[in-house]
Amino acid sequence: MFKVIVDSAANIPAVIAEKYGIDVISFINNIEGKEVTCYDPALSPEQEREAGKRYYDEMRAGMSIKTGLISIAEFTDHFSQAINEGLDVIYFTLSSGISGTRNSARLAAEDVMEDAPEGRVIRVIDTLNASLAQGILAIYAAEMRDQGYSTNETADKLEALVGCMNGIFTVGDLKYLAHTGRISKATALIGNTLNLKPILRGDKEGHIVSYKKCRGRKSALNALVNLVCENIVDPENQIIGIAHADAYEDSLYVMEQIQEKIKVRGFINTSYDFCTGSHVGPDTVALFFLGKNRELEGSHESLSAALLSLLDIIKKFSFDFLSENLIPVTV
Repeated sequence: MFKVIVDSAANIPAVIAEKYGIDVISFINNIEGKEVTCYDPALSPEQEREAGKRYYDEMRAGMSIKTGLISIAEFTDHFSQAINEGLDVIYFTLSSGISGTRNSARLAAEDVMEDAPEGRVIRVIDTLNASLAQGILAIYAAEMRDQGYSTNETADKLEALVGCMNGIFTVGDLKYLAHTGRISKATALIGNTLNLKPILRGDKEGHIVSYKKCRGRKSALNALVNLVCENIVDPENQIIGIAHADAYEDSLYVMEQIQEKIKVRGFINTSYDFCTGSHVGPDTVALFFLGKNRELEGSHESLSAALLSLLDIIKKFSFDFLSENLIPVTV
């Protein structure tokens, strides 16, 4: 048996983390000198959305927000606890292309394994992605664990899928991308003036890159919908993730548009986590799904053996956990 662990950037709602027995290690943000925990396991879906609104309203008001890494000591505590309970660990980390979190976890795992009983395993999987791209893989891992798959079988299958897990998003205001150096301040100013809305994605190296530009918000949202529907594989057996930074109505719009075009196993629609959300800003809408690869080619052909294998496994589950933020599709 193994424990599934994520950092709070994985964006798994608290009720779902509890249902699947997923351990969440929280980032800590600093807002105007005050430490704010990015994940609260006690919150309901409605409370999480309310907390997200307050957070992104603070960003709109110009509050100073700083993010930091999870410490090696924090990872060591969580990994050691699992090992002491006689469990292995699979940890799905925020992309090494945008954060040093993976390296901290790797160092902690090496330290814990020095004194671990023979046969114990800690697998640190770099998702080369963020938000629900991490979270959905963690849910699939929990499902495989409950089917009796071993630690290494599960980790090997899901690690092979990292290159198939897509994350695409659009933002509300380009200034937040300028703040983090994704674009220049001049580009942000011109883009906002012309009402240009970029579509961005995570590339195969785990970096955030521009994919295309749209004129206007609705055009960008429709582009996200089309990219999902043209690139997703076997959607009836997939969970699609939607993360929004206080853009709930827009998130419902894209979800409804997807449902009109394709049949889907289920959605997780939740407020964007504070850590990564602070880098993209209020009104961001992001979608996460498994495709043939991350190239967004609009093709359903030539699926990888790893993807076919996982989809065959998860067909055995009915994603029927009802809550405000987890909306199954009934057909």
